[in-house]
Amino acid sequence: MVLPLSAATHAEIPAPAPATLAPLTATTLDEAYAANRANAAEASRMAAAHGDDARAAADRALAAPSRHVLHFDGRGSGRATEVFGDLAHADHIAVLVPGSDTSLDTYDRFHRAAAALHRQLTRTGPHTAVIAWLGYETPATISPTVTTTGRADQAAPHLRGFLRQLHGIAGRQATVSLLCHSYGSVVCARAATDLDATDLVLLGSPGTGADDAAALHTRARVWAARGSDDWVAEVPHVRTDLFGITVGFGTDPVSPAFGAQVFAAGDGGHSDYFTPGSVSLTNLARIVLGQTSEVTRA
Repeated sequence: MVLPLSAATHAEIPAPAPATLAPLTATTLDEAYAANRANAAEASRMAAAHGDDARAAADRALAAPSRHVLHFDGRGSGRATEVFGDLAHADHIAVLVPGSDTSLDTYDRFHRAAAALHRQLTRTGPHTAVIAWLGYETPATISPTVTTTGRADQAAPHLRGFLRQLHGIAGRQATVSLLCHSYGSVVCARAATDLDATDLVLLGSPGTGADDAAALHTRARVWAARGSDDWVAEVPHVRTDLFGITVGFGTDPVSPAFGAQVFAAGDGGHSDYFTPGSVSLTNLARIVLGQTSEVTRA
């Protein structure tokens, strides 16, 4: 029997309510960044007083003057949306949606992935921005919730709302690419209908809950990739009802039956899609920049 270990071991950590912000626009970004840094600093102090030094350090890092935090909530497992680059003037924006076991406690690895992509993009595309969107409670890798769409169903409206907000900041001319890793690909799939994005990229996906790309009902180009050493290849691509609950996510997104544009991800593992210098990261940057003819196909 698999038990939801994260809920059993994660003690509630005190933190202030999220900062009250003016409607987000290009002119209010700096005000939002400052308010969220202040909120993260207060959350760090509260976590330290609670005896959780690890969370205090994670919050303190987000409170640094160099960080551009668009949203922060230090309560529970935590939420954070961080911007890399000049969002107000970006022509191309990438939004990273993480998979299981991503929280404020593990946020640093998510931060590194987004930073690596932004560095790659700025080599050839100066007007770019990357957003690390930890906007939902991710499931634990070892738990029943990771095999169902429950958390994704809860997250999808928030992701749709964030993208609408994003276009209000950057303008309609900016392209938006969703880069969805692991369980994050389930979130993106549940949000896909009427999603205002140029590209929808499924990385190391266990499946989406849809039979094929057409069933996502999205105007975005749908891409998929899996590294040759990614353990998710061993996940059974089935979907079945178990005691009234649908378990599993169906068709493998890199299979011909799904119908995505499959691109090369090299020999990396499940956590290696944003490794600097990798085939995967190079191709992701090309997709975000609209250089689709240069994307290496699998």
